[in-house]
Order: sequence, then structure tokens, then C-alpha cells
Amino acid sequence: MKSYLFLALIVIASCLVDVQRHQKIVETVNNLKTTWKAKLYHRDIAPLIGSWSDTPETSLPEKTIFRTSNDELPESYDLREAYPQCETLREIRDQSRCGACWAFGAAETMSDRICIHSNGELQTRVSAAYLTSCCTSCGDGCFGGYPSSCFSFWKNNGIPSGGLYDDTTTCYPYFFPPCDDHMHKCEDYQDTPECKKTCQDGYPKTLNEDKTYGASSYSVRGEKNIMKEIYENGSVEGTFTVYEDFGDYSSGIYQHVTGSYLGGHAIKIIGWGVENGTKYWLCANSWNERWGENGYFRILRGENECGIDSSADTGMPKLD
Repeated sequence: MKSYLFLALIVIASCLVDVQRHQKIVETVNNLKTTWKAKLYHRDIAPLIGSWSDTPETSLPEKTIFRTSNDELPESYDLREAYPQCETLREIRDQSRCGACWAFGAAETMSDRICIHSNGELQTRVSAAYLTSCCTSCGDGCFGGYPSSCFSFWKNNGIPSGGLYDDTTTCYPYFFPPCDDHMHKCEDYQDTPECKKTCQDGYPKTLNEDKTYGASSYSVRGEKNIMKEIYENGSVEGTFTVYEDFGDYSSGIYQHVTGSYLGGHAIKIIGWGVENGTKYWLCANSWNERWGENGYFRILRGENECGIDSSADTGMPKLD
């Protein structure tokens, strides 16, 4: 009994130290009056960071884009406004306590592009859960993976539909409930669920009948080229280096201020803009709507903040 009490006291003490550290991060950011504001969430983001750097084997071919000057593109652009008929552009997913950001950024990008290139006729939600569990070439499920490999997998193997947790209208919905301060209890880490070869009970199609495919997969490099790709074809999956202070982001244009390195994170980029002379990317995260700017965030653009300008992965949907 004493040993259990001792362990409990250690856990409590560790949590208090963690809260104090993040409270100091929040105070540091807000006192500096930088381009963004921070707040305390009481949520450890380390288990959510799972984007791996490409290897020569996983890298996608780079798309050659005519290198325009920035004045040929609008100063601000938001895919949600350009394509109001596309539901997925306004949908924030929740990866729960699983480091499958790499799968979420890809599935969300694919979903948006299916809608955009079908002129809003197809509102398909591509399954992040299927990518997480079944794409063994992509990585290690909830413990990290390669964003680029998702688009190769989409092209070569196809991916069924899959919505949010408990969704009954898609083949392969997400398996974990939302996880944050106010909702379901968060476990330390989630194990990767077993890959299933069938749709959920009651769904009217087989898994193979339900699959969508990519017609191509490629990467885009550099600020101008990423902007032009978004403008012409839709969302892209971006990756960047995450430090502790990113988890405390509340609003504004993020740039790293303080805190330790945590790893790589994958997200969806849906536009760009300028605020008070500071350029930014507009991004959708997968940590539910209670985080950041209703689930979205902005990050410094044009200075390769945390590597965000370096490259983005994406692909074109096969619609015929």
C-alpha cells in the first residue's frame, strides 16, 4: 500500500512540475508581446508529435512549378472562402492520444482535393484511421510515420472513407474518442489498432468498393511554389519542427520563442495571409477545436520558421 502511495505522489509531483514549466512558457511568450499569444492547456502534446523526416526511399518526386513572383498571387488566400461548398475544409479532426498526425494531415488534404476537383459533388472523408493502422510502409501507426508515404499509398493501394469517432456514415471512422482537458480521459499513449479488412458493421459497401485513389503523388518546395500549388489545386500537407511552446499556442502568428524540442509534426495548409506586416501560413491542426484558433493556427511564412517553408506533400485525386 505504501509503495502505491509513493508512486502516486511521484506522479502528482511530476504533473505539478510540468504545469509550472508550461506556466512559465506562457508567461514568457505573453510578456514578450510577440506575434502570438499563449495559454495553459494542461495537455501533454509529446504523444501527438509523430512526423518523420523523409528518407531517399520515401521522398516523393518534386513537382516543377513555374516560379511566379508573389504579386501574381493574392496577398491573402483561404481555401474555405474559395470553396465554401467543401465541408472538409471546415472540419477539424482529433487524433486523440495517438501520434498519427502524419496520417491526419494526409487524409484531410486528400479529402479536400476530392471535393475541390469534383466541383463539390464528392464530400468524401478519407480515412485517417485506415492509414494509421494499415499503411505499414508509412511508418509505425500511433508512434509516427512518413507523410509522403501516405500519398504513394493512396495512389497505389487506395484508401476507404472514414470520418470522426463514432461516425456511422463512412466505412472506416476513427477509432479513438476526442481527448483533451474537458472531454474524455487521455491515456499516456495509444497503441495502434489492428488493421481491419472490412468496413464497419452496417456500411453498405465493401472496403475495396469504398476506396478512393490518387492519380499522382508529389512534393512542392519553397514558399512561392507551395502558395501556387494551394491556389491552383488545394490543400497540402505541411511538416515542421515542434517545440514545447507550440502546445501552448492560443492565437496569432506562431514563431518559436522558448521550450525544448519535441519532434516533427504534420498538419494541413489551407492558405496564407499578412497581419500587421507579418506573413503567415493558415493551417488546420488535428487536436480538436478547443486548441488554438478553433482548431486552426497561423505560423510565420517566408522565413522557413521551424522548417515549414521547406516542402509540402500532396497529390491529385483519381476521379474517373
